[in-house]
Amino acid sequence: MSKAFTREDDSEELPPPPRRSSPLPPGAKNYLTADGAQRLRGELDRCLEHRASVVSDSADAKLELQKIDQHVAALQAVLDSAVVTSPPEKPWDEVRFGASVKVRDTAGEESTYRIVGVDETDIDRDWVSWVSPIARALLNARVGQRVRFRVPAGERELEILSITYE
Repeated sequence: MSKAFTREDDSEELPPPPRRSSPLPPGAKNYLTADGAQRLRGELDRCLEHRASVVSDSADAKLELQKIDQHVAALQAVLDSAVVTSPPEKPWDEVRFGASVKVRDTAGEESTYRIVGVDETDIDRDWVSWVSPIARALLNARVGQRVRFRVPAGERELEILSITYE
């Protein structure tokens, strides 16, 4: 019988997980907001609790454990390399890491972007990574200032209306 039709032994090791490439530029620090670090620690705790509840009797359970272990390792790597930053002291007259920046575009539409770490990015909430083009344009700008940045469709201009921190 061909080996292609035989069942492999369940005790065989699963392949190693693929390595996650970092979205950070080489040599850049892995900044996190304080609440972002707290959320990641909470997620790590939940993963470890879930892992403890999985009974590894089947191949499916072993695969689930491997996925949990991969996620735990990724979370630990992020937290181990993180540089947690606190908001700057008032007055908040300049955009810094962790800022929520209310802006108006040239069409008059207003939006608020929060500048966060690469592992906190959430486009649905308008949380942008500090290495993104929009965040790089906003960083160090002041209320009333206009900033320009490139997007695939060309160039955008935003006027900074307000700066706040959580």
